[in-house]
Amino acid sequence: MKPLRVLSLVREGLIPPDDLEDYDEDNPPEWKMEYDVNSTLHNLGLDVHTLGVLNDLGPIRQSILEWKPHIAFMMLEEFHGVAHYDQAIVSYLELMRQPYTGCNPRGLLLTHDKALSKKILTYHRISTPRFTVFPVGKKVVPPKRMRYPVMVKSTTEDASFGISQKSIVTNDKALIERAEFVHANVKTDALAEEYIDGRELYVGVIGNKRLQAFPVWEMLFTNMPEDIARIATSRVKWNTKYQKKHGIDTQAAKDLSPKQLGDIQRLCKRVYRILNMSGYGRIDLRMRPDGEVFVIEANANPNLEYGEDFAESAEAAGFNYEHLIQRILNHGLRYDAAWQQ
Repeated sequence: MKPLRVLSLVREGLIPPDDLEDYDEDNPPEWKMEYDVNSTLHNLGLDVHTLGVLNDLGPIRQSILEWKPHIAFMMLEEFHGVAHYDQAIVSYLELMRQPYTGCNPRGLLLTHDKALSKKILTYHRISTPRFTVFPVGKKVVPPKRMRYPVMVKSTTEDASFGISQKSIVTNDKALIERAEFVHANVKTDALAEEYIDGRELYVGVIGNKRLQAFPVWEMLFTNMPEDIARIATSRVKWNTKYQKKHGIDTQAAKDLSPKQLGDIQRLCKRVYRILNMSGYGRIDLRMRPDGEVFVIEANANPNLEYGEDFAESAEAAGFNYEHLIQRILNHGLRYDAAWQQ
């Protein structure tokens, strides 16, 4: 039997090398996730063709028509430099009747738009922080009933882009300044949401209709000074030196009862379904000291890098990395897209 043909879709410039020669653990390359996934696909005995894409759909079409892949492994997170255009790429794959891994177009659209997803969750009576949106191009006028502290971030960007300690504001003046910063530097609408002081939790979910939630995962800030907010800023997520300095690490959440853990996992599977997610995803939450849990956002197609939160929590659930990648492939092959009905 011939091996499964997998079209590995990555951003142009992130095609990984064949090996990790000269790899620096303290300064990992941008293509680390792409390398981990591709090398695992090869280890699974699959026929892999990697395609770098930036702003042209032509090569994708050509690869599909000429090579006829069984599935596309979707690692493209942007197109034309726009992060939420990955939903358009997946829509194009569906138009080409090409199976793919990860989330479907509707789920990507809903999870990318943090304001819209919060409105949907609120409709379904799922606790999420109160929020307001300040559109680009309009004067920032804080609502009279704004409750501080507030966290200000982009409505559409992910990976903590544009988030720092300055993102938490405590008065109208600081709110205006930070919203204008998001407009000018991130170039998106600004989302201002009630800041939930508490534990930073994550739950990975995998599946299409039948879902499995991984163990509740927590980000720890062991050596963080008391006057610094425990939030996942860009430096917290991506700066290895900063992580080591402040004892930032993630692990299975401790000191939660079996009921609390089960309730959180069920909540995350409910959010996954409500936002029409498929393939695999991660739900981000905050838990206050009184135990109340708030859904912060849902992330379709989270980082698959070996050793990162999603893969680590999957391993805690009994999935080694090869098994995880195989499961993601299986869910992509089994996804019941409209063109297959």
